Amino acid sequence: MVWRISDETAFDTLGDEVRLTINGAPIRAPQNQSLLVTARQNGFEIPTLCYHRDLPSEGQCRLCVVEIGEHPHTQIVNSCTYPTTAGLVVQTHSDKVMQARRTVLELLLARTPKAKLIQELAAAHGVYESRFKTDDPEELCILCGLCVRTCREVVGVSAISMKGRTPDKQVATPFMEKSPACIGCGSCAFVCPNNVIPYTEKDGVRTIWGRDFELQACTVCGNYIEPKYQLEHWAKITGDPVETFFVCRDCR
Repeated sequence: MVWRISDETAFDTLGDEVRLTINGAPIRAPQNQSLLVTARQNGFEIPTLCYHRDLPSEGQCRLCVVEIGEHPHTQIVNSCTYPTTAGLVVQTHSDKVMQARRTVLELLLARTPKAKLIQELAAAHGVYESRFKTDDPEELCILCGLCVRTCREVVGVSAISMKGRTPDKQVATPFMEKSPACIGCGSCAFVCPNNVIPYTEKDGVRTIWGRDFELQACTVCGNYIEPKYQLEHWAKITGDPVETFFVCRDCR
């Protein structure tokens, strides 16, 4: 159900743009753009852990909720997955919204009590402890899903996925074994907001997800570029000879 402004103040659609209100301010924005992007483009900051501009939104973390509609008929929705449409009335920091975010942060604190990112975000919302049970005090993964989506949507190999159900849900390789699909690119580790994916490089070898990947040295300067598996993957996608990628950016 889409909540709209009353007829007396209804805004019209402006071609590819629509008019709506956010926190009482009239806004113009592209139709069907996510409310999260629309709000941020207009100076209304909304917290989120699972959103990335280069990935499809899936609403995993539930921190970006906003309230749409007019009293008493309002609704809480994920702003990252809800489309901007004509006449919407949006509140980004209403009492309902803030209570929902604080509950989510309590749950995250219970899951990852030692995660600095969560501690700081929770404190910013006035949350310093959780009423919920902590299953593993050493857990740091917040299950945002960014690593899984990056592997699937950007890299295109799906070497990792979400396994199990809460409270045992986790990011893992298939059958918890070394994934033959992994190309060692490290994109999952780079995108992780909590830096919890083990990743090392030593003596020309990158180790991630239990596998060692030999790094290719630049044929000009000798500096390591990326794992050979990754360069072969690029060659397969582009159709170019793999040797094309044996020269680093600085030497091209």
